[in-house]
Amino acid sequence: MAKRADILATLTAPLIRQNPVTLQILGICSALAVTTSLATAVTMSVSLTVVLTLSAVIISLIRRHLPDTIRLIVQIVIVASLVIVIDQILQAYLAEISRALSIYVSLITTNCLVLGRTEAFARHNPPLPAAVDAFGNGVGYSVILIVLGGIRELFGRGQLFGWQVLPLADAGGWFTPLSLMLLAPSAFFLLGGVVWAVRSLLPEQAEAPEHMPPATVRAAE
Repeated sequence: MAKRADILATLTAPLIRQNPVTLQILGICSALAVTTSLATAVTMSVSLTVVLTLSAVIISLIRRHLPDTIRLIVQIVIVASLVIVIDQILQAYLAEISRALSIYVSLITTNCLVLGRTEAFARHNPPLPAAVDAFGNGVGYSVILIVLGGIRELFGRGQLFGWQVLPLADAGGWFTPLSLMLLAPSAFFLLGGVVWAVRSLLPEQAEAPEHMPPATVRAAE
């Protein structure tokens, strides 16, 4: 029973309380770059989650036979091999989305989240906990990407998954697209807003101040 509870905690912790994007600030390059539409955000989310989960399982299986001197090289080779397979599948069956994602699928290989979880968790744990941890972190990452992608596409184009949701003013409706939402600065502001909202709801996630103002120090004394 305790083991089942541990697995459940490992799965659910990265969703909000230990979210890799809002708490650890990992993988934000792709979070900012591929969230101009919900379709690309979902595709990137699924791709990274699959790569992260499979690589964690593989590395966990060979962890006892993995010399420390070459462990990072082996991990990168495993992740890169899986990324190549995912990239080829996207090019074959989702060519338009693959072009929209551009190089960012390939950059999953060097994503801090993938290498971080394989190095910190999968290398030290059996396959099942490693898979659960990787899948949970992938889902936590996906939640942020999907939220950002949905907001940016909705207010930048009035669409979701390419379907017109808000009637455009050009077609007799009331909505005027906010082109800023499709530019890089909007992604920074939105991600910052999400991080602020999460840390406001969960104050324990906020970092302790590195110093206190002089007046506060004198008052404390």
